[in-house]
Amino acid sequence: MTLDDKARQLVDGRNFAVVATINPDGSPQTSVIWVGLDGDSVIFSTTASRKKTRNIRRDPRVSVTVVDAGNPYQAVEIRGTAEVTDDEQRAVAHLLSQKYLGEDKPTEPPSVQRVVVRVTPEKVIGSS
Repeated sequence: MTLDDKARQLVDGRNFAVVATINPDGSPQTSVIWVGLDGDSVIFSTTASRKKTRNIRRDPRVSVTVVDAGNPYQAVEIRGTAEVTDDEQRAVAHLLSQKYLGEDKPTEPPSVQRVVVRVTPEKVIGSS
């Protein structure tokens, strides 16, 4: 599935997103995240030890909602399947830090394992 222009603008903008994953007991788990695009996939950076990462590895179904910072009545929900890969160079973390903060992400200890989550859209719901 491809994202339309409105969805792409929201994800490309400096807008915060909320990712929802599924806990082992079936309950939802949500986190506020920074997001970017890689083609039609939504990407974000996190650490391997986070609850959302563990949930995605177990059950890859996710929902990402991006809300327009300038008009919170405009949002897009992107439901799909997520894939977790290593980000040894922390490239996505640095890319998103530049986008949201205008500077490099603070240095983390080498023991922190960064990963990239790539969400392949299966359903896109927009509101305005």
